[in-house]
Amino acid sequence: MKEEEGSTPTSIRGGLDRGSALARIRSMLPGLAPSEAQVANWVLKHANRVVYLSMARIAEECGVSDTTVLRFCRSVGFHGYTDLKISVARDLARPSQVIHDDVMEGDPPLTIARKVFSANIQALYDTLEMLKAGALENSLNLLAEADHILIVGVGTSSPIVHDMYNRFFRLGLNCGAETDSYLQLMKAALLTPEDVVVAISQSGSSQDPILTLREAKLREAKTICITGNEKSPLTAYADVTLLSVSGESSPEAIASRIAQTTIVDTLYVGLSMRDVKGTIKREKLIWDAIIPKSI
Repeated sequence: MKEEEGSTPTSIRGGLDRGSALARIRSMLPGLAPSEAQVANWVLKHANRVVYLSMARIAEECGVSDTTVLRFCRSVGFHGYTDLKISVARDLARPSQVIHDDVMEGDPPLTIARKVFSANIQALYDTLEMLKAGALENSLNLLAEADHILIVGVGTSSPIVHDMYNRFFRLGLNCGAETDSYLQLMKAALLTPEDVVVAISQSGSSQDPILTLREAKLREAKTICITGNEKSPLTAYADVTLLSVSGESSPEAIASRIAQTTIVDTLYVGLSMRDVKGTIKREKLIWDAIIPKSI
């Protein structure tokens, strides 16, 4: 079974009860191969770090290969690393933390609002701090010079994909959005060196955008990724990485999506300012076309 960003792993749907992920690892530890046991011991000792690290980073910490970490995950009953990470997060989280990291049971509505707004604002500040001028300039250059732009993502990244497409086509850019895992790979196979692919994945470990970027690189197309994990597998196939930072432990991250949308806004405005007259002209044509529908 393939894991996709936004899907609910089997261990959460019913295979494992909440609070049993670490217990299962402990119970199966004696029967693991030495290299897998090394990973198991590290996970048990640093469970609170697992939630925030990529599979590649854990492999580095343990002194083993990515394949060994994946094999460990499957040996103890998980479909993959994302499945393990989410299950461990649920082990460690208080019940309300599954909904939001800062909100407590019994918080009044206004307190909930303050905490949610503060978390979202913090995600924007953190993302701004990590936004590198060179990466932003390179992204704008690649997008402005592309013959065609293919924007891809799956699961909870899908709305950001469509939002980016909605903004870019208004600029007169030749672009397309694809959230179907097969179609995005098929379209990547037809790319040329003059094209650009933008892949959006907060975890950076979802297989579909990784496969799509890899295929794009084989076709010598340019690649950009928007992700929350600088050392994720996705970034290995990206010419430029734009980081969307969020401290959320929930698998259905929300603040990170706001940060990603703001990165998309930044790219849109940056491209618009390179052709102000053209942007204004196209916006007028769009409004002239849709105003009669709102009268």
